[in-house]
Amino acid sequence: MADKRPKSILEVLRKTFIMPEWTTSGEDPFKTLVITIISQNTADRNTSRAFENLSNKFKIAPEALAKAESKEIEDCLKVAGLYRNKAKTIKHISQIILEKYHGNLKSILSQPTEEARKTLMQFPGVGPKTADVVLLFCAKQNTIPVDTHVDRVSKRLGLAPSKGNYEAVRKALQSIYDPQDYLQVHVLWILHGRKYCRARLPLCKECPINIFCPSRHLWD
Repeated sequence: MADKRPKSILEVLRKTFIMPEWTTSGEDPFKTLVITIISQNTADRNTSRAFENLSNKFKIAPEALAKAESKEIEDCLKVAGLYRNKAKTIKHISQIILEKYHGNLKSILSQPTEEARKTLMQFPGVGPKTADVVLLFCAKQNTIPVDTHVDRVSKRLGLAPSKGNYEAVRKALQSIYDPQDYLQVHVLWILHGRKYCRARLPLCKECPINIFCPSRHLWD
């Protein structure tokens, strides 16, 4: 008999959390790329502050950031940590998009998913998660970005290999869920990971999906 847990987990989380409005608004690919780079190894609040600083100083477009002084970009990103590397990456990527792709990412995002992923991951500082975020939110491509919350929740629920790497977790989730659910899986797993399935001291007794979780007894 097929495992009904994945479908039940998704149904409960849909009832537990409200999907943020921005997840259905159709994000600008370049802005999404920039903010995802800023978010690497950075708390959400600091990511938002750094992006706001950058937006107040520059138009978030390849033309503006390619010509910007690195020091000025660095100053905007200081609150986010690793700001020198991130500033260098954003400036370099802006130059590549401007020179090679005429200032926009449409030609890349219109490619088949795996081809588009490969192209995006050739940009400096862009790994699989960053590429997948841009593809999922900006091109409605069939992929599930795996951040720390998605990784942790999936493994604790037994939906992905306990020692699986990024690709193992991504492919496991994509084999379980239908493509039309990928965005909800990504967002709901993050919301659940933040509120209940925390890295330290998860709130298992309060967790709305604890009856489906094989790891719940580990924190009794």
